Amino acid sequence: MTTVIILIAALLVVALPLISMYNSLIKLRNQVKNAWSQIDVQLKRRHDLIPNLIETVKGYMHHERETLESITKARSQAVEAETVGEKAKAEGELTRALGKFNLVVENYPDLKANQNFLSLQEELTSTENKISFARQAYNDQVLGYNNKIQMFPSNIMATMFNFKEEEFFEIEDEKEKAVPKVSF
Repeated sequence: MTTVIILIAALLVVALPLISMYNSLIKLRNQVKNAWSQIDVQLKRRHDLIPNLIETVKGYMHHERETLESITKARSQAVEAETVGEKAKAEGELTRALGKFNLVVENYPDLKANQNFLSLQEELTSTENKISFARQAYNDQVLGYNNKIQMFPSNIMATMFNFKEEEFFEIEDEKEKAVPKVSF
């Protein structure tokens, strides 16, 4: 009888840390998925705002058709992107197109005073900030998850149960990574 108790105790000593390690991997993987869904919600909001912004602007910007078309094209590519890498690249293109748009808007004082435009522009700016925060939170979760997968002894468990590393949501355009130069 004591042999059975000792055997059960030994199994528990081995099994409990393994179960705990497996559960922590599951928890981290789910946190990464949750963080990605937060980015996805904000990207959808961004994608929904853009057509309204373009419609508001069309009446004012007769000569800026190319700018509006580039935003529409970049938005379509961003909506269709599937992987984290594809979304990061497409969203970078959309960000650049919106940046050009904001420069062009400066040439239209009546547009800048239009209440609908100002409201949409404020919502878009707010959404951009939320995307930035959500991207940071996602990358933090990916870092923790990838560390757990790569570090001993959890890397053994991760390999046994086929846990895969997640991709960071990174900016690919070197111009966006550069520190802006301020001169007076």
